[in-house]
Amino acid sequence: QVQVVESGGGSVQAGGSLRLSCVASGYTYDTHYIGWFRQVSGKEREGVAAIYSVTGTAYYAESVEGRFTLSEDTAKNTVYLQMDRLNPEDSAMYYCAVAPGSGIWGPLHKLKYNYWGQGTQVTVSS
Repeated sequence: QVQVVESGGGSVQAGGSLRLSCVASGYTYDTHYIGWFRQVSGKEREGVAAIYSVTGTAYYAESVEGRFTLSEDTAKNTVYLQMDRLNPEDSAMYYCAVAPGSGIWGPLHKLKYNYWGQGTQVTVSS
């Protein structure tokens, strides 16, 4: 049974930092991506960052490049999203997801991902 669990959300003032954690287990892909997405009510879910299991290559949306950083602890099946210099536009529900390493969709496209967590809320006040 695949489980994807996010944690670490909260409220912070603009300019502050948060670190989100994603623990994913139970999937059987030989290679995979772990992705972070965010969604504001009434808007499309957008890809924020993703990491490829084989090489550790990280991909970032332009809106977070240079502010957000992915890392992973493979022994703990955990991927971290360090978010720095947060601004109110970063407020959203953040979701972690798992995708197979192959497929036609890019690493930040939501259709690539099959398994999703329940989300963790991030609120940034000005």
